[in-house]
Amino acid sequence: MRNIYLVLMLLVVQQVFAQGGKEPIKVTDMLKIKQLSSVTISPDGAQAAFVANSIEAESDSKWEFKYINQLYLVNTDGSTEPKAYTFKDNASSPAWSPDGKQLAFVRVVDAKPQIFLMSLSGGEPIQFTKFKYGAANPKWSPDGKQMLFSASISLKELLKDTTLNQNKEIPKWPYEKPGFDQNQQFLNSAKPDPDGNLEEIRAYLENNANDKKAKVINKLNFQEEMTTSSEISFNHFFIAPITNGSLVAAITHGFYRNQSADFTPDGKQIILVGNRDSLQHPDRALESEIYLCNLNGSNLQKLLGAKGMQYNSPKISPSGKWLAFQFGNTSFVDVPQLAIMPVNGASKDIQVLPFDRNKSGLTWSADEQWIYFTAQSNGGQPLYRINISSKKSEALSDFNSGILAFDLNKNQLIYVKTEVSNPSELFSADAAMKKSNRISNFNGAWLANKQLSYPEKKSFVNEKGLTVEYWVMKPINYEAGKKYPTILDIHGGPSAMWGPGELSMWHEFQYYAAKGYAVVYGNPRGSGGYGASFLRANINDWGKGPTYDVLTYLDKSEELGFIDTARLAVTGGSYAGYLVAWIVGHDQRFKAACSQRGVYDLSTFFGEGNAWRLVPNYFGGYPWETATKAVLDRESPITYVENIHTPYIIFHGENDLRTGVIQGEMLYRSLKILGRTVEYVRHPGATHELTRTGNNRQRIDQMLRTMEFFERYIKH
Repeated sequence: MRNIYLVLMLLVVQQVFAQGGKEPIKVTDMLKIKQLSSVTISPDGAQAAFVANSIEAESDSKWEFKYINQLYLVNTDGSTEPKAYTFKDNASSPAWSPDGKQLAFVRVVDAKPQIFLMSLSGGEPIQFTKFKYGAANPKWSPDGKQMLFSASISLKELLKDTTLNQNKEIPKWPYEKPGFDQNQQFLNSAKPDPDGNLEEIRAYLENNANDKKAKVINKLNFQEEMTTSSEISFNHFFIAPITNGSLVAAITHGFYRNQSADFTPDGKQIILVGNRDSLQHPDRALESEIYLCNLNGSNLQKLLGAKGMQYNSPKISPSGKWLAFQFGNTSFVDVPQLAIMPVNGASKDIQVLPFDRNKSGLTWSADEQWIYFTAQSNGGQPLYRINISSKKSEALSDFNSGILAFDLNKNQLIYVKTEVSNPSELFSADAAMKKSNRISNFNGAWLANKQLSYPEKKSFVNEKGLTVEYWVMKPINYEAGKKYPTILDIHGGPSAMWGPGELSMWHEFQYYAAKGYAVVYGNPRGSGGYGASFLRANINDWGKGPTYDVLTYLDKSEELGFIDTARLAVTGGSYAGYLVAWIVGHDQRFKAACSQRGVYDLSTFFGEGNAWRLVPNYFGGYPWETATKAVLDRESPITYVENIHTPYIIFHGENDLRTGVIQGEMLYRSLKILGRTVEYVRHPGATHELTRTGNNRQRIDQMLRTMEFFERYIKH
């Protein structure tokens, strides 16, 4: 008995030693994660403002939780802890005044975003705008005397607005309402009368539509994220003096798409991104152009634009001499190019700065020798800079982390970093990203007592000669010589990228490892983060090729010796929901499978989802075209539904219009009729963003249901 007692004690000691006294990640730890964003450095470089997103309990419910965004300030030298500067309601989009004495930010008032001003000397924030259309994206003029902002305005509002549409004009592009020429339906001034003449009946019908008794849809892009809409809206830009936020003047007018606007460094002009095609319906005008105009919108000058091309992300250098921008074709299955040109130059003066990754956050250095940006690459999201003279780029951070937001002020960098050890914290460094110093501790405190699993990076070369990278995570309390149940987790997009520098999966991966599973994930052909050729390697091949990649890196992971091939599960969402269905229709190795918000019949998806342009962009045509139809049938998992025998759980948000729900029901019903083991879960009110920004109770529900379903068929 004594020997048995000693053995038991030894096992306990070994287990405690292995854990280091730390706890596993729990499903509810998701609620503790704070995410930082919108970093901006004060003009003197002494402070940084940023937004912290947290999840807090609803006061009237034990199980419900809400998102809170609040504005924080911190000394850039790390001498103080970050301090909250807003406490009620949500705050976003912080912007420093040029003298550094005030911060502008956005808060919702009466269901409309409005701009507030907060003095750094103290006191309550003051509402700056009370604009009837709302106000967002505040930008100070360089002299601090004016504020530029945007507002979304519906077509119906624009037609009636005596300031924005003084001449009571109507769109020149066709509204596409059948039976009406030149948009004459907008000129009907009859009084509504269901028993009146035809014009009065039309006015009555229009009144019903205005009162939401009917949706009359004529536009091409009628699906939003969670509902259908017949409305057309326009993003317009406005300017107001800081002395009186009520004196709003319009910079842009008309029935055009506008994307972004900012002051030039001298404050005398506005640089705009938009589309000024007056004859093409906004839903069909995919091009974007770059313009300069005066502060009142006059003297509009097109700098860059061409048929079939998108020019965007303009950033003028501090001296006002150079314009940095990105450009590419209107297909999103490509990597836009980075370029510079003199602000007053022409297309012949364009200098391309080669960098084969998707870039964001273009920022000039003060000496105009560098352009800084972030780019997803090889499982991380490093901060890069590219030298204007040599056109050579350098990564300032590694592939094991992700720089989610940053700002540069002379020789000072402030940035948000995600990594396996901590999902989101604020750091300071010099302009070369040396002397890095963490200046926040939003997640460090609760993580100090948690046990984490760290991924091991591997790669192989597939049959196309592409290097495919993947990661393997051991379960916590891993013991050499034991084999563990394993989850193959696949990303969506299909152009997404996963890795240790990607935040959205931090909790899910750690949770599965804490529940005793090994986790395998990677980036098959078609993923972002590896350049244009890799991104386009799944054109006309959503199923077979990517399946080869993910099953190959699963096979290679098994060679590590701790994966139990008799206890495998597979899961994924969106495009990955598609690929899970494809895999289990072609391979029988998995004991359980889970598809979230997936696409299963590509022809149905074309009509049902607002991401319908994936079909022509990836498959070169439309379902009614004979050649394309054959490809869509070949590439649709529903075609192979009779081959699915794996126990299967299918999730979909009831309000998900990015992929649509009907084909999910088609897959479920087909499997049910075939007598297969299948369960279908719909989350009421949920959109495609359920697992990222959705209702937190539903987020927990989906993760637990997935794990619980796997447990039914994978016994530990």
